[in-house]
Amino acid sequence: MIVDLLADEYPQAVCELDYRNPWELLVATVLSAQCTDRRVNMVTPSLFDRWPGPEQLAEARIEDLEGVIRTTGLHRSKAKNLRETARLVVANHRGAVPRDLETMVTLPGVGRKTAKVVLGEAFGIAAGVAVDTHVKRLAGRIGLSASGNPDKVARDLEALVPSDQWVDLSKRLVLHGRRVCGARKPVCEGCALSDVCARTGV
Repeated sequence: MIVDLLADEYPQAVCELDYRNPWELLVATVLSAQCTDRRVNMVTPSLFDRWPGPEQLAEARIEDLEGVIRTTGLHRSKAKNLRETARLVVANHRGAVPRDLETMVTLPGVGRKTAKVVLGEAFGIAAGVAVDTHVKRLAGRIGLSASGNPDKVARDLEALVPSDQWVDLSKRLVLHGRRVCGARKPVCEGCALSDVCARTGV
């Protein structure tokens, strides 16, 4: 029921990060950690103009990269991880983003959430439900998972729908968390899920 209501509310669930290819999506998703997609989208045009692909980013001066991504937060660790990821993609994968989760998570700064986002969005590969802060919060609040562990939340959500719906379910929960069910002030009145939501913690 909840999944169906979300599908009705967000029939065309889309990723709100701007990208033109799998590499750009990977970089943008890494930058989105503890940062808004809007801010990332403000930073990536200049980043990709200066370093269009992994070959160029692998040779970037770390100070220059830090300066470009500074406003995304955690810029030192993100810059270090992105440059090393670029080097590994060039050295081990011929400059192409790997297409399987277990390989992708060996890249610095790439966790299971990031890998699932890139695989699902860029390649159409349903490696699982990507659980970010919005998805984890909503899964608990709505009553879809009682766990606070992202991996367990992912398994709970993956059990609800067929694998071909995993990618869209994640994006719909993210959109609902941003537009309606905010962390501090959820707008319960008029919410499409109001009749079936557990409202845990609200």
